[in-house]
Amino acid sequence: MLIFNKKAALVSYLKPFIASKKSIGFVPTMGALHEGHLFLIATSINNNTVTVVSIFVNPTQFNNPDDLKKYPRTLEKDVENIKKVSPNVIVYAPSVEDIYEGSTYSESYSFDGLEFQMEGKFRPGHFDGVGTVVKRLFEIIQPSNAYFGEKDFQQLQIVRKLVEKHHIPVNIVGCPIHREENGLAMSSRNERLTAQERQEASLIFKTLQTAKEKFGTKSAKEVTEWVQKEFQNNTNFTLEYFEIADENTLITCIRKSKSKKYRAFIAVFVNNIRLIDTISLN
Repeated sequence: MLIFNKKAALVSYLKPFIASKKSIGFVPTMGALHEGHLFLIATSINNNTVTVVSIFVNPTQFNNPDDLKKYPRTLEKDVENIKKVSPNVIVYAPSVEDIYEGSTYSESYSFDGLEFQMEGKFRPGHFDGVGTVVKRLFEIIQPSNAYFGEKDFQQLQIVRKLVEKHHIPVNIVGCPIHREENGLAMSSRNERLTAQERQEASLIFKTLQTAKEKFGTKSAKEVTEWVQKEFQNNTNFTLEYFEIADENTLITCIRKSKSKKYRAFIAVFVNNIRLIDTISLN
């Protein structure tokens, strides 16, 4: 397996593929890989000549320094897991210096308002950091297709908007959420949960499923108030937000329209560990 730590070496290696117009698949990750990541990698392998996986904990998208410090870093284990999918995957595991060249700051982006909803309200500057690192990775790798999980649906829409507004020639592919047996959405942050917390966190998806059922007959406001009460009654969790929003604009639903697709978004703290999830309501 080829592992690159320097972008110059990676660019040199990929140049012949780009010149001959071979398809390059790209899966950007922050490591601590789980089955969801491995599914993205397998999907890329099946649809491209070569697949690149980046493993980089991007400092500019963390507005909480403690969260950045505690984020799991498991490069050796990640590489072994990728090998099980295919030993032919190319891994790019750069340093902060290699990506940012001594200027570790976010560029400022406009995503036509997508950045001000949900995560944007509670994590100031987060999507500027996401946009900065994703754009740089796209410029380095020049992928034909890039694969993102739908658990971070707002991020997926942000990346699509980034590509549209900056005319980046890459196809963005959204892939289904992978879940643990109890329904908890797979996340690198799950590794920080105790076994008991991990089991109890199944409440998040169960709540989303019930919210979807209720949305068939009740208003978005009624469903939101029900979810808020569910978490008020459970002291093991702290609900940061629950939103029902238009899938395209991410604007909060006030009055339902049959012509729109809606999605529920949730962020919950379990013992100071922040978990997010989402479900389509149509």
